[in-house]
Amino acid sequence: MDFFAACEQVAGIVHDEISPFIGEPAGGEIVKMGADGTPTKKIDQAAEDAVVRFLEENALCSLLVSEEAGKVRFPEGSGTIFLDPVDGTFNAVAGIPFYALSLAWAENGVVQKGFVRNLATGETFTAEADKPALLDGKVLHVSRTTNLASCAVSVYGRKFDPDCVMQLGQKIRRWRLLGASALELCYVGAGRIDAFIDLRGTLRVTDAAAGMLVCSRAGGKVTDLDGNDIRFPEDVTVGRSLIATNGSIHHKVIEYLR
Repeated sequence: MDFFAACEQVAGIVHDEISPFIGEPAGGEIVKMGADGTPTKKIDQAAEDAVVRFLEENALCSLLVSEEAGKVRFPEGSGTIFLDPVDGTFNAVAGIPFYALSLAWAENGVVQKGFVRNLATGETFTAEADKPALLDGKVLHVSRTTNLASCAVSVYGRKFDPDCVMQLGQKIRRWRLLGASALELCYVGAGRIDAFIDLRGTLRVTDAAAGMLVCSRAGGKVTDLDGNDIRFPEDVTVGRSLIATNGSIHHKVIEYLR
């Protein structure tokens, strides 16, 4: 089955599975500890179980890497799928319409295809390694902003020292904190924000793989906090921090973060 056609089916299934939990505290109930070392919420488990069932019936990959289950192997199919069944769990449970399904397909360790669906709005971001990124079939491009004073930047941090971003904050025009990394990476690609910075050090391959491909294929740049190429292992216990920008302001953002 074609990867993107399969993703469309998966997105519909996940949407239906999690609908009873949207805006409901019950969706945030902890059911176990996930493979990534963080608590698994009921809404995440329902979504992941639905995707695993689909992959058992459709040979899309030989290995699934997902936050809750860790690694799941299949007897047929090829390549690896990185899955975040609900990116932005807090938003979903709170009823904030900014949460997503993120799927990326990789071969020999290189992500070739990415799919990110905002499950609240239906907007769909897709990318392939040798083609432009798309939003609902239309070509995406990052913003052309070159001046920090005109920039909108999303910063994701948890219990972090705000001093590390204060110098940058004094230069940019506006802050955002939207709460779903996969979508925020796509928003950089779509030119809706000029940069996304994740300072938590807990961003995993499952969170970032699809969104990074969308961002880069739309003309953006994604690195670690020092401007180096960022690599994620196929291990959901290992997290990273990153910077994604439109490319034009990348070095300026890094400079002020330092």
